[in-house]
Amino acid sequence: MKIIDIIGSKRLNNGPDKTIVLMASGNFTERGYQIKNICLNLYLQDKDPKLGPYSLLTVYVETDKGSIEMTYDEGYRGDNALEEAAGFLTSHLGMSGLILRSIIQLESSLEYNMKSTY
Repeated sequence: MKIIDIIGSKRLNNGPDKTIVLMASGNFTERGYQIKNICLNLYLQDKDPKLGPYSLLTVYVETDKGSIEMTYDEGYRGDNALEEAAGFLTSHLGMSGLILRSIIQLESSLEYNMKSTY
């Protein structure tokens, strides 16, 4: 099951403009979910002549029980928004918080979908 948890998911065009893989084929388990891949995606939404590009950054987490793509950050963050966000996540405790947040949202979405099918 793939869950997209982004306000106005129509904002995602055919695919990300740029992607950075933060973890691939990992053997990491959190709350019973085996984390397979984590990617940080950049979707360019607009470009202002003065402020520069308006970026929507999402995180895509794939697990053995489903995957989720959710908003990480957005705004006028400059030309290197994706690289700066990836650097922050990998140099601080951001990865563990990101994984936990993703798993909690995935669990919540899976529970909601199970309840709505009955």
